[in-house]
Amino acid sequence: MTPEQVLAAGGRLAVEAARFTGLGWMRGTSGNLSEVLSRDPLRLAVTASGLDKGELTPADVAVVDGHGDPLTVAGIEPLVPSAEAGLHARVAAVTGADAVVHVHALNAVVAGHHWPRGVRLRDIETLKGIGRLAHDDEVTIPVIANSQDMTELGDRFEAAYDPATPAVIVADHGLYTWGSDLRRARHVTECVEWLLAYRIATR
Repeated sequence: MTPEQVLAAGGRLAVEAARFTGLGWMRGTSGNLSEVLSRDPLRLAVTASGLDKGELTPADVAVVDGHGDPLTVAGIEPLVPSAEAGLHARVAAVTGADAVVHVHALNAVVAGHHWPRGVRLRDIETLKGIGRLAHDDEVTIPVIANSQDMTELGDRFEAAYDPATPAVIVADHGLYTWGSDLRRARHVTECVEWLLAYRIATR
């Protein structure tokens, strides 16, 4: 991969991060986004750790391998990737998605608290926004226990993964979503957050 490819991905990640920050879903320096740079071998551009996600530049990105470990790319200043880069890589590998979003949306945390075995949804028009049916389609957003060990968290994700549901809640932490590109992953994130708000409001 070239420095130009990495910086182009960093620019796209910065734009999306600013959008999510404006919605209040990436408070402080929380949350992280990634985009797949290559599949064989798996390489991802991931937002760098410890930075305000509303103020990222294209250079505020790290490149990681399929385990989430940082890689050196000539012409790119090496930055520390998000602590959750390993889970981003696992999600990308398991789902085949080219973009992964992790936000600290409050509704995801609250919903995970109320329904630790999964958040069930049915007969809601907005389900179409995550690729499901508006009627007669029961959808469960999985909820998995949190961990600071990304291998352990990745195992929990993989055990709970439903190919038809592009989202998972990490209990007491936040929401992960994914899509064929950053735009699709954003749309899924927005729709899932709305669906969770609806479920909480009507419980």
